[in-house]
Amino acid sequence: MDTNIIIEAVRTGCWNALTTHFSVQTVEKCCEEARTGEARRPGYVEVREKALREKLTAHRVSEAELAALSLRGVEAFRLDAGERHLWAHAAGRADAWIACCCDQAAINVAVRLDWGDRIVSLEELAGAAGARHAVRQLKAQFTSERLSVWRTAALLRRGVN
Repeated sequence: MDTNIIIEAVRTGCWNALTTHFSVQTVEKCCEEARTGEARRPGYVEVREKALREKLTAHRVSEAELAALSLRGVEAFRLDAGERHLWAHAAGRADAWIACCCDQAAINVAVRLDWGDRIVSLEELAGAAGARHAVRQLKAQFTSERLSVWRTAALLRRGVN
């Protein structure tokens, strides 16, 4: 789960449902990003450290993992730091996993890594967790429709390149 997903899940009130229904994991960089920001900025959402640490597993990512992702030639340099760390961690996993992110650049990289089918929207996760109230509050970039558009565009670009 990336930074923006964590923040939106807290904002819409589906964080507890998600972390109860799923084994939620992220990376330390996403936790750090979720807890920072300008508190006086309109729309700022406070994500409490305790809520993060009690409800999910956060993985540390090494420089070697980041370098390995960069060497795969997937334009990881275009990602925000949290997303780059998340994909570097994912690249080293051997188990079955799914990822939730809401950034077009991250979707592009995931498709280039042949992970297009592993990406789900926050809307899908919240619905599966029974948090239907939150689904109605989600911003457009967190919906299945937006994910589908971005994934399709990335697949078409991959086919052309």
